[in-house]
Amino acid sequence: MHSLKNIVESSPQLRGLQQPGWSFEDHDSQPLAAPIWNWDSVERVLLVRLRSIGDTVLTTPSLFALKRFLPQASIDILLEDWVAPVLDGFPHVDNVITLERKSTSARARVARQLRANNYDVVYNLHGGSTATLLTRATGAKHRVGYQTYQYARLHNHLSPSASLLWGRDKTHSVEQQLALLGWTGVPVSDRPPTRLKVTPEASAAIASRLRVAGLAEVPFAVIHPAAAFATKQWAADKFGLLAADLRSKGLAVVAITTANEKPVIDEVNNNTATPAEAFTDLSLPEITALLARARVFVGNDSGIAHIAAAVRAPTVVIFGSSNTAHWRPWTPGLSSSAAEVVIEEMDCQPCHGYFCEKFDEPECIKRVPVERVIAATERVLRETDSGGKPAFPTAS
Repeated sequence: MHSLKNIVESSPQLRGLQQPGWSFEDHDSQPLAAPIWNWDSVERVLLVRLRSIGDTVLTTPSLFALKRFLPQASIDILLEDWVAPVLDGFPHVDNVITLERKSTSARARVARQLRANNYDVVYNLHGGSTATLLTRATGAKHRVGYQTYQYARLHNHLSPSASLLWGRDKTHSVEQQLALLGWTGVPVSDRPPTRLKVTPEASAAIASRLRVAGLAEVPFAVIHPAAAFATKQWAADKFGLLAADLRSKGLAVVAITTANEKPVIDEVNNNTATPAEAFTDLSLPEITALLARARVFVGNDSGIAHIAAAVRAPTVVIFGSSNTAHWRPWTPGLSSSAAEVVIEEMDCQPCHGYFCEKFDEPECIKRVPVERVIAATERVLRETDSGGKPAFPTAS
């Protein structure tokens, strides 16, 4: 079995990957089971993680753990094309392979590419039909998935549940992915944090944008009032009241959404005396750069919240239908008062979230009071009031 300490000490490449604020040598990490194969012969590894922004951010601990364990190997990831820019500049992945959404021809083309890459090991972190078929198409000697996957037979190594491997009933999405690696012998017991890179290009673009908005030297909060489903979207008028409170604390307010979601910001601004600055055309790397500068982030349960946590922004996330144990921002090492979740507990939580089955409207998110969100925001601001953000490692 690889000794993590020996790997670090013997590998100039691995030492070179260390960043200010964190170190591979700081962690005494262990696998969750004995190695299933001889890792010394492994040269190429692929992670398959299709779908969303948040899913991608929550995969970064697994990428980090693999590169730490196999610094000489090529570590690749397969993502949907629209979300791939989240990993721009990320130092612990060698190749980001992209898949166009809802394109049969793209799937065939990517399948051929994956086959040609001759991967030794492929981890299916998603489990859906497309991810599983592409995992099988690689022809890799070791194809790893969970026993519970719908097409589990297309893998040749099937892991028991993450809950069993970690020894507790509730696990986070990050732990679920790390467990699949740990079961095959990769050291993951330290449960690394999420992390993202702020690229120079995105940083310059945001600096220019803030100058134009008159916010270059002004502390600011970022709010994200949009969400994928009504069961996750806190009311815009409440965001308006929150924005007013943030201004009373000396913070400017920047609201971010997509262009199609701009009406949500308009409604927020209709409920506050001083309109929030609306940024509706940022790229994903620019969102990362903006959040890295923010004094605090407050938003709905979304991928944007995971980006905020990955760049150490003091974070408050408002939850509705989702499972907080599984989907809260992954912030090990941060004080609980530097990253908070606000939720109104209800018997019907969590649920699938596509719509509310119990009430005419999603009461779980509607009942979250402004006062509780303001109180959580005050706590994270106090926790990080001594000149900046909490001590927390980031790939920057």
